[in-house]
Amino acid sequence: MHNWSADFDALMSVQGLIGLFTLSILEIILGIDNIIFISIAVNRLPRITQKKARTIGLALALIVRSVLLLFVGWIAGLKEALFYIGPYGFSGKALILAGGGVFLLIKTWKELMEKVNSPDETEIEHLKPGKVTFKSVIIQIIIIDFIFSFDSILAAVGVSGIVLIMIAAVVISMILMIMFSGLVADFINRNQGIKTIALVFLLAIGAILLAEGIMDAYNFSVPEEQHLHLNKNYAYVALGFALLVEVFNMKERNEKKRKDLGIKE
Repeated sequence: MHNWSADFDALMSVQGLIGLFTLSILEIILGIDNIIFISIAVNRLPRITQKKARTIGLALALIVRSVLLLFVGWIAGLKEALFYIGPYGFSGKALILAGGGVFLLIKTWKELMEKVNSPDETEIEHLKPGKVTFKSVIIQIIIIDFIFSFDSILAAVGVSGIVLIMIAAVVISMILMIMFSGLVADFINRNQGIKTIALVFLLAIGAILLAEGIMDAYNFSVPEEQHLHLNKNYAYVALGFALLVEVFNMKERNEKKRKDLGIKE
């Protein structure tokens, strides 16, 4: 039986509180892709139900991650090969990552192509409610939450091996994301350049997940010192750079509009 009393004592120590703060920040950073996906997915629902869908989606992410943290041993077991095809081993982790990557690629590509090929954004807004249902959006969020949970959990285990601290960090990060997800969603949907960047970022994340699954299978065929690893941080750096460029573009467009309208400071 897990010793929750020892976990609580560790949490109340200075080192435990520092670990909690560090892990909470890390969980928020790792949750960026989750927030972007949820923001875009719920945008196809009627506006009156979007906030409810976002809250339910992030609440489900909180529940999924908290429950999975209680089964860290099971998650570690997913790294073992379930079967082999020639020298390549396929683990539960690889299948989940690759499957999630394919799902994210297909879903995001369809969304991106519809945005690119639709000349009238108001027409998209008008058609959105009839194309999806609240239930289908929630199911999509559950699937992607489960996929993204693995990164979150592996990061949490790397920073702190204390279950209570990991769960507390997940709870804090999710509460903050629930509070600010509406602002993020509104910002993305108001600025079509930002939305395009967000969709391309999700494409990159989907490709990375698929590549991680393929690399995991390959790593079973070579010695450990030859294992391949993919650093997802580059995708976040690229996202930050693209957003910075778009912010300057937005400022330039606003200034040009002000001059065209003859508005003075």
